[in-house]
Amino acid sequence: MKMIKLVPMALIALFTFNSCSSDDDAQPVNEEEVITTVTVTLTPQNLLELPVILISNDIDGNGPIAPQITVTGTLTPGETYTGTVSLSNILTNPVDDISAEVLEEGHEHQFFFNAPGVGTFAYTDLDVNGKPIGLEFTFLAAADAVSGNLTVILRHEPIKTAEGVAEGIITNAGGATDVQVVFPITVQ
Repeated sequence: MKMIKLVPMALIALFTFNSCSSDDDAQPVNEEEVITTVTVTLTPQNLLELPVILISNDIDGNGPIAPQITVTGTLTPGETYTGTVSLSNILTNPVDDISAEVLEEGHEHQFFFNAPGVGTFAYTDLDVNGKPIGLEFTFLAAADAVSGNLTVILRHEPIKTAEGVAEGIITNAGGATDVQVVFPITVQ
């Protein structure tokens, strides 16, 4: 009688252990990179002026020390700029170029730019699905002298097909924020 009770329990245990997946089927984990430095370079298309360079340097990664923000130059009213974003981790040796990873995984990343009253943006780079990434863009400075903030946000796994996302509207993007930086900028 005891044997009859043990056989079904042994069979249940056998099927339970056999149904577990092996580590051979596990997908590799894509670890989130530490981004310590964000550099935005705005080069005037007329090439008569020097580029405006915006740098956020966070020496402790995601630690308690606030990033150090540096802005070199001012924008010219009505000027169109060719923009680039560069990301790196200066805590590694050699320095890790995160921009290359964002480009390689472009379908999983998108930058969003916001500079209300200061200028407008247009994406000039696309991922494998024809959706924007934002490592390259154009920026049209406001027609009049003004000061304000430029917010740069990198989203990981945004919903690139959601309404407005391809135009740079972050509202419906979802995903997780990899980095967010606010730069003070001036048009004069």
